[in-house]
Amino acid sequence: MKKIIYLILASALVGCGATEQKTQSSLPTSVTMSKEVLLDKIKGGWAGQTIGCTYGGLTEFKYNGTMIQDYVKVEWRDSLIKWWYDNAPGLYDDVYMDATFVKVFERSGLDASVEEFADAFANAEYPLWHANQAARYNILNGIKAPDSGNWKHNFHADDIDFQIEADFAGLMSPAMVNSAIEICDKIGHIMNYGDGYYGGVFVASMYSLAFVSDDIELIVNEALKTIPENSNFYKCIADVIKYHKAYPNDWKQTWFEMQKRWTEDLYCSAFIAFNIEAKINAAYIVMGLLYGEGDFTKTMDISMRCGYDSDCNPANAAGILATIIGYNNIPKEYLTSVQIVEDIDFVHTYASLNDIYKMSYNQALNMIAREGGRVEQNSVEIPVQVPQTVPFELSFPNYYPSRYLAFNKSLEHLEPFEFEGVGIVFNGEVSGDNNYIAIIELIVDGEVIEKANLPVDFAKRRHEISYCFELPQGNHTASIKWLNPQKGANIFISDIISYTITNK
Repeated sequence: MKKIIYLILASALVGCGATEQKTQSSLPTSVTMSKEVLLDKIKGGWAGQTIGCTYGGLTEFKYNGTMIQDYVKVEWRDSLIKWWYDNAPGLYDDVYMDATFVKVFERSGLDASVEEFADAFANAEYPLWHANQAARYNILNGIKAPDSGNWKHNFHADDIDFQIEADFAGLMSPAMVNSAIEICDKIGHIMNYGDGYYGGVFVASMYSLAFVSDDIELIVNEALKTIPENSNFYKCIADVIKYHKAYPNDWKQTWFEMQKRWTEDLYCSAFIAFNIEAKINAAYIVMGLLYGEGDFTKTMDISMRCGYDSDCNPANAAGILATIIGYNNIPKEYLTSVQIVEDIDFVHTYASLNDIYKMSYNQALNMIAREGGRVEQNSVEIPVQVPQTVPFELSFPNYYPSRYLAFNKSLEHLEPFEFEGVGIVFNGEVSGDNNYIAIIELIVDGEVIEKANLPVDFAKRRHEISYCFELPQGNHTASIKWLNPQKGANIFISDIISYTITNK
C-alpha cells in the first residue's frame, strides 16, 4: 500500500502519563483528514474487531501449543456474525467490555472516574473470564482499582484481558498515542498489571497510530516504544520483529521460534497446555499484521492459526488493519456480515455497533479538541504525539512454581498442605444453589490469612478457591476452613500450586 500523504505542521504535542521518549520518532508532527475519513477509520476499527473475533470463534483455545493447520477451514457466510450474536454472545467479550467503557465516557465525559469504569463492568450481567472476572470479583468484594488488577490480588494480572479490550482507547485517541496511554493507565489497571497492562497499552497504541500511517512495520515499531525494554512483553514482541526480518516469507518458522522462547506460563495456566498471557498472544497479533501484508483475510487467518486465544488475536489484528484501510475498504464478504448486526445490542450492554460508532467518533472529536487539535466543519487537524514509554511493572517478581498437586477432591478431604516457598494457590470451584455463597478461611501456619466469599453465581464467581503471596520464604502449612457448609453445596479443589523465589 502507498503511504498516506500528510500535512506536516510545526511541532508534536507530547501527552502526559508516560515516563520517557525511547528513540527519535519518524512520525509526522500532525495529520489532517476529513471528518468523513476519521469516521470511516473509527467504524473500521470496531467492525474489524467484531469480524476478527467471529473469524476465530470456532477455534478459540481448541489449539493450545500447536498451530492450526491449513486443512482447518473457516467457512464464512453472511449470517455468521448473526449466528454468534444469537447463540453464543459471550464470544464478544472483547467488544462488549469496550462498549461498556465507551458508554461511561459518553455518560460522564473524558474525565470519567476510575470508579465509574470499574463499577460499570463489575455490575454488568455479561459473562467474564480470567483477569476481568478476577477484577469484577475484587471490586464486588471491596478491593477497588487499581488494587483489583494488581498481581497481589489478581492471579490473572498478566493475562490477555485488557489487551483484547483496549481498542476503544486508541480509536478515541487518533494519532494521540500518549492520550490513549492515559486512558489505559486509568482503565487497564482495573484488571491487569505488568505484562497484562502492557498488552493493552501496545494494542491501543497501534490503533492510535493506524490513523497516522498505513506502514504496518512503522506502526508496530512505534507502538513498541511505549513498552519498557526490560519487560518480557517488550522482549517477546521484539523477537517477532526480529524473526519476521529473518524469515519474511515463513510465518510458521517464526511461530516455532516464539513457541520455544515465550510460551511458558507460570501462573494462571501453570501445569496445563493453555496460555492466555498477554505477551505470546500479542505476538500472534503482530505476526498476523506483519505477515498479512495488508491483506484482510490473510491477516486474520495467520493470527488465528497461531492458536491459543484464536478469536481475540485476529480481532485485534483485523481491527487495527481495518482502522488503517477504513470501514468502506473492508472486503464485502465480511462487511455484509457485520452490517446485518449493526443495530443489534451486544449482550447486556444496550449498545449496538451503530451506537458505538457514533459515541466513539464524538469522543475522538472531543479528544482532538482537548489535546490541542482543530475540529473544523468538515475536517480535523490532529497533533501527532511522539510515543512515550510507560513505567516498568513486574507481576510475581521471581515467583516460580515449587510444588504441584492434582487434588481433584472435595474440600472435606483436604489435609493440611505442607510446602516450601512464598505463596500458595488452591484452584477449584463452588457448586450448589446459584444464590449460595460459601465463606471460607485460608489458614497458614495457624493464622487466618484470608476470609473470602465464594459465590456459586457464574457472573460473580472467583476463579480460585483461595491464595496468598508474599509469605516469608520457608516452610509453611496451609489449610482451608469452610465456615457455612450447606446441604447440596460443594467446594471442589482441583489442584494446589505453591511458589518459591528463584533467580531463574
